[in-house]
Amino acid sequence: MNIPSKPNILIIMVDQLNGVFFEDGPAEFVHAPNLKELAAKSVNYSQAYCPSPLCSPARASFMCGSLPSKTGVYDNAAELPSTLPTFAHALRAQGYTTILSGKMHFVGADQLHGFEERLTTDIYPADFGWTPDWTHPLERVDWWYHNLSSVTQAGVAATSNQLEFDDEVAYQSKLKLHQLARRAEPQPFCLTVSFTHPHDPYVARQKYWDLYPEGIIPAVEVASIDEQDQDPHSKRLYHAVDSQSFEITPKDVANARRAYFANVSYLDEKIGEILDTLDECGMRENTMIMFTADHGDMLGERGLWYKMSFFEGSMRVPLFASAPWITPRRESYPVSTMDIAPTLLEAAGIASQSIAQDGVSLLANLQNQEPLRHLVLAEYAAEGSIDPMVMIRDEHSKFNFCAADPPQLFDLENDPQELQNLAPELDSDELELRIAQVESLWDIGQFRDDVVKSQRNRQLVYQSLRQGKFQPWDWQPMQDASERYMRNHLDLNVLEANARFPRHQDD
Repeated sequence: MNIPSKPNILIIMVDQLNGVFFEDGPAEFVHAPNLKELAAKSVNYSQAYCPSPLCSPARASFMCGSLPSKTGVYDNAAELPSTLPTFAHALRAQGYTTILSGKMHFVGADQLHGFEERLTTDIYPADFGWTPDWTHPLERVDWWYHNLSSVTQAGVAATSNQLEFDDEVAYQSKLKLHQLARRAEPQPFCLTVSFTHPHDPYVARQKYWDLYPEGIIPAVEVASIDEQDQDPHSKRLYHAVDSQSFEITPKDVANARRAYFANVSYLDEKIGEILDTLDECGMRENTMIMFTADHGDMLGERGLWYKMSFFEGSMRVPLFASAPWITPRRESYPVSTMDIAPTLLEAAGIASQSIAQDGVSLLANLQNQEPLRHLVLAEYAAEGSIDPMVMIRDEHSKFNFCAADPPQLFDLENDPQELQNLAPELDSDELELRIAQVESLWDIGQFRDDVVKSQRNRQLVYQSLRQGKFQPWDWQPMQDASERYMRNHLDLNVLEANARFPRHQDD
């Protein structure tokens, strides 16, 4: 089946979802019937990676198809330049209605970046307040850095800050699909639905918690590693999350993992509602669906939590692509979420060279026309780092480089838990070749200078803007109540007819 001209696009993104549990779709123990059904109808890229294991950098790279060193979004308080085109800009320029419902963690005054409509505010602040400081790299800023209270306080609640946010994201997404379906003049759309779960805090509603009785969820495979055996970056991450102030018990670990997967089930229900709405509106046959996450979660492996690491639990994400013209199957060659932007543009008949510098279109592979053969690259320059970190993932191995730390090389086929660093075993020529590859792809010195300059500028600007009258950049979703529901300047008969879907058909 050929791709229709300008198909609709539905992107569903979740936050901090560990792709290790999604190699064949959701793992068997995960109660996620809707995602399992979607996976069965998709090409499942079982070795998909994020371009940076942190929210804002990963999301900016997803939007632009370029690494953080090119977008300038190094951390969770770095601004995505308004001059940098995203897939939303490119699609909108070609006649698409582009809509965002939920989180994208844009920082700065531009909270749209090509989206014509944004249905909700963001869950995180849009200012520079979370800027790291490499001049004091090991100084914790407790009011915004993660600590391990998310683990020690894991459990059940009727609602939470994040649950209320995602409830709204789902509601607004379903409403928008109905509005798109009943437009008088159809227009292709790209709707991006972005949830904040299963990101910590690990707090879930009772009905989803109860889906995971004791013994259902697999235990941590690699327990905490002695500090003297940890790599330098992992030691910094221990400090960054204030590990020394918490005693994490086996019960804490079990509760956090239980709440995490309970929230995966919560998301599954919301995603099912959105897909059902797409079906009700008769738009599934002309819609390409992409499901992914911004990054993963270590979930206690190696004693590490959250993200910020190049280990598999932090870097791997699910990536499903589904459409009537796509033959479902599993692809095990490594890909990146930076590949999504050029894939969408090519599917819409748009040249992607103007935006994607590091992503590669997967469209020919989705159509079974060519195999995948490209390196997957990633970077990290945020909390817990003291110098730019880069990762090169080829078909079999992963090489991590940071000028401040010893290099790491893992044979992922034979050592999927990354327990044996092979870099010290390389002879000098082999190591030089690996480092030469890094140098051919990055100017690490320039990267470092750019990060430090960005941090310094943002710190000054933030301190300045907090003095005197404060003008927030957070997105304010506006609704004109005078145009909603029934008003006296509107014809009731026309209003009711236009708001009904499907329309009434006279006998």
